[in-house]
Amino acid sequence: MSSTTPAPAPSGLARLRRTPFWVQIVAGLVLGVVLGFVARQNDVSWLTTTLDTVGKTFVQLLKLAVPPLVFTAIVVSIANLRNVTNAARLAARTLLWFGITSLIAVSIGLAIGLVTDPGHGTNLSTSGLKAPQGTGSWVDFLTGIIPTNIADAFLKVNVLQIVFLAVVAGAAILKAGEKAAPVLKLNESLLELVQTALWWVIRLAPLGTLGLIGKSVAEYGWDLLRPLATFTADIYLGCALVLFVVYSLLLRFVGGLNPLRFFQGAWPAIQLAFVSRSSVGTLPVTRRVAERLGVPSEYASFAVPFGATTKMDGCAAIYPSIAAIFVAQVYGIHLGIGDYLLIAFVSVIGSAATAGLTGAIVMLTLTLSTLGLPLEGVGLLLAIDPILDMMRTATNVAGQVVVPILVSAREKTLDLVAYNAPSAELYAVAGAVQQREDEVAVAA
Repeated sequence: MSSTTPAPAPSGLARLRRTPFWVQIVAGLVLGVVLGFVARQNDVSWLTTTLDTVGKTFVQLLKLAVPPLVFTAIVVSIANLRNVTNAARLAARTLLWFGITSLIAVSIGLAIGLVTDPGHGTNLSTSGLKAPQGTGSWVDFLTGIIPTNIADAFLKVNVLQIVFLAVVAGAAILKAGEKAAPVLKLNESLLELVQTALWWVIRLAPLGTLGLIGKSVAEYGWDLLRPLATFTADIYLGCALVLFVVYSLLLRFVGGLNPLRFFQGAWPAIQLAFVSRSSVGTLPVTRRVAERLGVPSEYASFAVPFGATTKMDGCAAIYPSIAAIFVAQVYGIHLGIGDYLLIAFVSVIGSAATAGLTGAIVMLTLTLSTLGLPLEGVGLLLAIDPILDMMRTATNVAGQVVVPILVSAREKTLDLVAYNAPSAELYAVAGAVQQREDEVAVAA
């Protein structure tokens, strides 16, 4: 007669790993808002400091991976173009759609700014404001692409220069062929290593969410947002229109696809982008969701890394267009048709200046300086920039997935079966080995 011993209950850590990642993110968001509110209402300085430390640590861990991730991802993606049929045409169409969607986004931003007049009635004092020390200009943008020192490009995390070096290295590997195979293999190994380590950091996103949101609520609250309420609402409205309306229409009528399937598959990347405020930090997730939505791996490895550094509908199109109107109205400066056309030009051509890092200050200063508007106006918006940047980055990342899908659909290379049935849990693949180990441990 045999007796069966009931399996022990799963440990708390095992149950946590089985909880859908989006649930963990939402839980961190809600808890962060509650703790931030408690810290603000009761002036609990130690709680504010703790939330700030948790949030900063998470962002710093993401930034730590930026230089090696950008360099190796772009080197590998360019070198692997030899495996892609019609690579030149794919690259041209990708850049074309980057430009088209950016133009649509900046048009929406200008329309919202003109209708709502976000700078009127703000009663904000501009006295004592100083122009930011680092400002964007076309000369700096063009000359700054080429580094004077390779080490400085990585040590100072100048993403635009890192992109330039990676493009040159990838093209050289492509040209050298088999002779450069060991170098390509090294970059592929480094990319795999960095992405593996970054996945560990991404798993900490619920804690990062708690800290970042909690710090924002504790420090800013509604008192700071009140005079900038219209401007804040404009940014969120513009991003929402692009994210949920424009992208959906493009997917439906240009790609012939169901937009709901896109959001089902891409939501983990959009969600992480909202929390981390970093397109580059979200890159491994962005690439994975693009592939699970049916974009061929070889093409995704090229389009997504380039999109993470140059495709910025939120930071480089919607935000600077509304912000330029806001600053002009605060300072009582009239903008004409030529100025609005110039804003559109700067947004479409200069988006690479944002370079996928947290924040869009470089793009804003580039726009203001091109229009001849006071750069001191940047100081009016710095305090609420983290709140705005969450929605901007989510829009950026969504666009970085939409464009490869559109191009693949029009090229008839999109896997429609994968697109229409994206896997339920993106992070299950990344954590499959660990989950099996947990199950074995529980069973034992």
